[in-house]
Amino acid sequence: MPGRPLAAQQWKTEETRMCGIAGFVQRGWRPQDAQPVLEGMLDAIRHRGPDDQGTWLDPEAGVALGHRRLSILELTQAGHQPMACPSGRHLVIFNGEIYNHLELRETLRRAGCEPAWRGHSDTETLLACIRAWGIARTLQACTGMFALAVWDRERRTLTLARDRLGEKPLYHGWQDGSFLFGSELKALRCHPAFAGTPDWDAAAAFLRLAYVPTPQTIYQGIRKLPAGTMLTLGPEELATRREPGGLLVARGSRGARGGAPVRRQLCRRRR
Repeated sequence: MPGRPLAAQQWKTEETRMCGIAGFVQRGWRPQDAQPVLEGMLDAIRHRGPDDQGTWLDPEAGVALGHRRLSILELTQAGHQPMACPSGRHLVIFNGEIYNHLELRETLRRAGCEPAWRGHSDTETLLACIRAWGIARTLQACTGMFALAVWDRERRTLTLARDRLGEKPLYHGWQDGSFLFGSELKALRCHPAFAGTPDWDAAAAFLRLAYVPTPQTIYQGIRKLPAGTMLTLGPEELATRREPGGLLVARGSRGARGGAPVRRQLCRRRR
């Protein structure tokens, strides 16, 4: 790029290369219709993950999950996403890195909960912890930067979560009966239900502050998940097309121990 230092060009390239997630919950679609929609959402964030792409569809539940991958910790197909736990109950799409995932593997081993590992990815570690401890306690135990979505096939719940500092973005919202989510707004815009109606309050905030404050976005009905927050939509919310009345923001814990309430469990780092 003429006139731009090489170091700045390299920094910009590295900045835009990372994993990305996208998905939706929508009743009544057919796989042959949903697959190209999901692939279109992933194509919009191809720059985030140039190494691999994966999709998973559950027509009965109306769930579609997609992932663009930048291979870092696991370079083989053992790190392919969406990733399911051995029982098939939980599926995850994950953007980020769990810095203490080897420590978590050791905790699982000592507790007798260690699975037969297929690879070396922190995504697989995350799934094993969810299977052993549940989503809330797993997020308490994790140190890292991440945005993720977990589909529980047994309970029919979709959980979205972000790291404590909000390093990885995650957008979500209902549009014409479909719940959409993704790492970037451009992924949501590729879904045919996306209305794209401007949020003029958010626009006014941008003119005052030079940014759009969380949880607002520039579009009506679309929100940015706050840092250190998890949002779970159960069968009732998915059936009535609404979000829970309150988001769950968390306080830190001492690793994977304890059964602290879910509320306020993600904001502070582990002690």
